[in-house]
Amino acid sequence: MLPTDSHVHTEWSWDCLAGSMTASCLKAVDLGLRSIAFTEHTDFTAWLIPPEAISAMPAKYQKMVRADGTLLPPSLDVAGYLACVEECRSRFPGLRILSGLELGEPHWHSAKVRDVLRSGVFDRVLGSVHSLRDGPHARAVERLHGVRPPGDLLRDYLTEALAMVEGSDAFEVLGHLDYPVRAWPADTGPFAPALFEEEFRSVLRALAASGRVLEINTAVPLDAVIVRWWRECGGKWISFGSDAHEPEEVARDFVRMGELAEGCGFAPGRSGTDFWHRS
Repeated sequence: MLPTDSHVHTEWSWDCLAGSMTASCLKAVDLGLRSIAFTEHTDFTAWLIPPEAISAMPAKYQKMVRADGTLLPPSLDVAGYLACVEECRSRFPGLRILSGLELGEPHWHSAKVRDVLRSGVFDRVLGSVHSLRDGPHARAVERLHGVRPPGDLLRDYLTEALAMVEGSDAFEVLGHLDYPVRAWPADTGPFAPALFEEEFRSVLRALAASGRVLEINTAVPLDAVIVRWWRECGGKWISFGSDAHEPEEVARDFVRMGELAEGCGFAPGRSGTDFWHRS
């Protein structure tokens, strides 16, 4: 049985060019998933975009860039999104459909986060770091490769992830802890988690102490050693997320990553839709 895909984006996320909640539900049913969570992007950080990068962006994103060169994502249409969730629940009664949000840097925007959480019922809330401070501005992490050495960038990222865990209780699941690895430069050699063990463990210890959940994000599968560190640091719960931005990506690589999680000492929840737990 495949785990719940607890991190899926649809047309309601501002950065989805090919998202579809209905098609994602169809894909989930076709795969035999019992549950899926639509965790739409909820971002309040304005990113500085280099001038040379703006012209290479899709027109949809170019229109979001302001005169000062920053891109501020549009607000989530909460009412429209939740209505779409209810429509899909009616169309797919055999599929447990969870509403949700992916909060970007919630510790930077506590008041706005509080307001959006009060605006509806959200079953699954992720907290993610997508940005780092760069002088007076913030920049998307992937745009900092080549600006900062990759090792320094990852350490900076983990420092910010720790600040988010310690500075915000608005989320239940920590999303993609290895996010900078998605754009890891090939000319620096393969990513070696052991070089950053203490930094990873610092985040994992804080997350475990708070009783929250670590995500295995399969966009770039989380290294098994980090999952083992999570268990050693006292982590009790694991969530699986494809980070799908189009329907065909739903539950990608879940069979292999489920086997990895079991090998690291975690087991499926009793209902088949719960978080996985320490075995």
